[in-house]
Amino acid sequence: MQISNNTVVTIDYTLTDDAGEVIDSSRGGEPMAYLHGARNIIPGLEAALEGKSAGDVINVHVEPDDAYGPHHEGLIQAIDRSMFEGVDTLEVGMEFHAQANDGSMQVVRIVSVDGDDVTIDANHPLAGMPLNFDVTVVDVRDATEEELSHGHVHGPGGHAH
Repeated sequence: MQISNNTVVTIDYTLTDDAGEVIDSSRGGEPMAYLHGARNIIPGLEAALEGKSAGDVINVHVEPDDAYGPHHEGLIQAIDRSMFEGVDTLEVGMEFHAQANDGSMQVVRIVSVDGDDVTIDANHPLAGMPLNFDVTVVDVRDATEEELSHGHVHGPGGHAH
């Protein structure tokens, strides 16, 4: 079976940056399963997997626009430590959920702490980075009606309710 919309795809992958440093990998662990066409993975990787079958091996270079987008300086801002009510220790790298101006929730990461000034970054950590994927397609199957209605995979490698 070939990968197309509404199929459940299971892959083993290694993700590296342009310097060859490993950012993430499923190798040595459980393969990742996703619902193809449901925007569960970055667009550049999903497009490269279209039409592939179990056993296929691909190497994909994905530019930022087809991954996590460009890095936006406007998403970096300094805020007062008092905004972190109830948090005693603030350290670089900590992540928090915050409400965006449009009311949606977003993840922000602390990038510096200087006294009461805390600089946060709402960019995805991989924004602005070209990404390289080494992927082996492990399995392809039709999605269940429940998976289609929920928009994600259930069971091993996917979401459990």
